[in-house]
Amino acid sequence: MTRKAIPPKDLVERVAGALRGVGEQIARMRETITSHFDLPRTDRAGLDFLYSRGGACTAGELSKATGLTSGSTTALIDRLERAGYAMREPDRLDRRKQIVRIPERILSDCEALYEPIRKELFRLWSSYSEGDLQVVEDFLARSIQVHAACVEQFGAGTGHAPQHRQRPTGKIRKRS
Repeated sequence: MTRKAIPPKDLVERVAGALRGVGEQIARMRETITSHFDLPRTDRAGLDFLYSRGGACTAGELSKATGLTSGSTTALIDRLERAGYAMREPDRLDRRKQIVRIPERILSDCEALYEPIRKELFRLWSSYSEGDLQVVEDFLARSIQVHAACVEQFGAGTGHAPQHRQRPTGKIRKRS
């Protein structure tokens, strides 16, 4: 069996920095695009998640994605519904569940706002070989798994902070 060479530490750190940069730019883009909708930030994040799932998902999926409790997710859906950005409908496969859906007119508005970035990214990604994209896909999928495991481990979304964590004091401690 051939052992893979360990990449230089600075390269790994540059990749980590680039990935953080991608996350920051995605957040900025999401904020810029969803600011076109007259909604508070949390509601815009909910709308963005719905859009990213093809315009529909269950309340449970929305809760998990946003990290909100079930009660807060219900309040979010209620606000989106009152504002005309979402509607509830019964799940055809499971009558106990409801699907939260973006109305067609709002979905069309979302499409128009997201289309330019989607086209540019498709053009960029299409410039890579199939093999390159398979490596990127594997890298991203495994990175997502690590992040999800850390979120689970740290209790995010459960309302419980890790026991060793203290409230910020506003001062940054230097690491030794």
